[in-house]
Amino acid sequence: MYLVVFVTCPADSADKIAEEVLRRRLAACVNMLGGVRSRFWWEGKLDSADESLLLIKTRAELFRRLERVVRQVHPYEVPEILGIRVEDGSRPYLEWITNETASVARKATKH
Repeated sequence: MYLVVFVTCPADSADKIAEEVLRRRLAACVNMLGGVRSRFWWEGKLDSADESLLLIKTRAELFRRLERVVRQVHPYEVPEILGIRVEDGSRPYLEWITNETASVARKATKH
């Protein structure tokens, strides 16, 4: 199974987060969409932030490791990290995700 993981972050953190998950092969691709304006509740008050939205393409079995890495490098106390299941997709694209993240899976099975 595959996921698209949504992560919002300050624009100046987007490259760092994307680089870290890609370098560790926890994702095959990260799209960075700038110019996102978020409104939310924080500590009992309405707040807002200008952010980037990361769309991270990965396999479901890698989600917890990906989440840990994002939390390590993300500046927010409670970052948005949402894994959305991919119900269907282009078979060659999904195979590409598998191939690009395969080394992480092989390492996990050796332990």
